Amino acid sequence: MLKPIGGLPDGVIGFEATGRLEASDYEEILMPAVREVLEHGKEIRIVLVFERFEGMSPEAAWEDMKLGIEHLTRWKRIALVTDLDWMITVTSLFVWMTPGEFKRFPVAKRDEAIAWVAAADR
Repeated sequence: MLKPIGGLPDGVIGFEATGRLEASDYEEILMPAVREVLEHGKEIRIVLVFERFEGMSPEAAWEDMKLGIEHLTRWKRIALVTDLDWMITVTSLFVWMTPGEFKRFPVAKRDEAIAWVAAADR
């Protein structure tokens, strides 16, 4: 399940994942937020928090891949906030495929992750 994170800086969207992700999480929560960002002519700046995670359905994995590819050039910054060892390992193997800038933060540095995603280009 994806839960939107409130109180983020302007131009930043964020979600906390718990349990298992399903295609409906993408269709009903994530994609509408991404579309809204794009409709305002902005690049996607996103914070994803995974404190506990039980995986994703094959349909959710498909939606994830489609979302990344469909807007390939619009991803600006992605912050992954997690302490899950397996997720850290998997993302380190596939970070080269991630569109935009990607950075992982430990859960204790969630605020730092949000600041990094929101920061203006230098």
